[in-house]
Amino acid sequence: MDFIFNVLSESWLILQASSIYIIFGILVAGILRAFLRPEIVAAHLGKGRFLSVLKAAFFGIPIPLCSCGVVPAAASLKRQGANNGAAMAFLISTPESGVDSIAITYALLDPLMTVYRPVAAFITAAAAGIIENLFAGHAPGQSIQPDMSCPIDNCCNGKSCSTEDHAGHHSPSEKLAFGMRYALTELWEDLAIWFIAGILLAGLISVLVPEDLISRYLGGGIVSMLIMLAAGIPMYICATASTPIAAALILKGVSPGTALVFLLAGPATNIASLTMAVRILGKRSTIVYLFIIALLSILLGILLDKIYLLLDISAQASAGSAGDILPSWIQTTGAAVLLALSIKPLYNKLRSRINRIGSHNHRDPLS
Repeated sequence: MDFIFNVLSESWLILQASSIYIIFGILVAGILRAFLRPEIVAAHLGKGRFLSVLKAAFFGIPIPLCSCGVVPAAASLKRQGANNGAAMAFLISTPESGVDSIAITYALLDPLMTVYRPVAAFITAAAAGIIENLFAGHAPGQSIQPDMSCPIDNCCNGKSCSTEDHAGHHSPSEKLAFGMRYALTELWEDLAIWFIAGILLAGLISVLVPEDLISRYLGGGIVSMLIMLAAGIPMYICATASTPIAAALILKGVSPGTALVFLLAGPATNIASLTMAVRILGKRSTIVYLFIIALLSILLGILLDKIYLLLDISAQASAGSAGDILPSWIQTTGAAVLLALSIKPLYNKLRSRINRIGSHNHRDPLS
């Protein structure tokens, strides 16, 4: 019982420190959903081998989509004539970053990592897209039909009315109200399970993992980054949920560069997203996609460790310092709000799992 209490206690402290920042992040994400939809971004991308890639990488940074959720948006780029490089850049930068993950990075880590993380995501995405366009050519893949309908009330299906006509259908206040509803319901329902799991795993790491074990194998260097890369690539985890895990690892002695490898590779790659990437980009381009993520994650991680050393910054000492700015009652209120918002998605997930088990047992009764 003491062990469980200690894990929950550590998890609660992490939740308190991050709560206000994650709420701010998802609210901004809701505004982006209402005012800056992915297909509109896609419509403004050119077909150039370089400029289109840079635009796609840049537009992907603030959009809060996970590695699987970004696939239809990337398919939209392909559908509107974008080349493989632009689609690949968007597939990489979007899940590796987002306004919500940037906010929680500031809360749980430090300003340097908060700035370096999206910059690293942009560099990785841009490099992969440019290399794809220069050397890999155009590998045909199947596009997924994106949802072009109006997200507010389905007043426009995206086909029978033009973008110009639809632009005047809703006032800014209606869009803002929709953005808030979307952030606190649909968006958080997609993130809640993984975020709570990440918080609990961070608490488990804080209690269970000895500091000397971490510092011995993950204290820094290429070997530790390769270990983290092997752990992060197959794992399904969003950028937001990966942050508390990275923070807990850093507090145990993991180098910031090694943590960055996990923050970049984990959200951008998993078996499901790689399978769908093959459909959009083709097999050859997906191999380029995975190779560039792995290579640049390590190179950027090594550079980050050198920057911390050069600036004489201790990642352990500065981790979570932003949380000290807010009064404890605000942190507690934010944590309570997040838990309240998480009740429905957690309940739905549990009920779905029970129903699947019951259905399986009904099909295969023991005899």
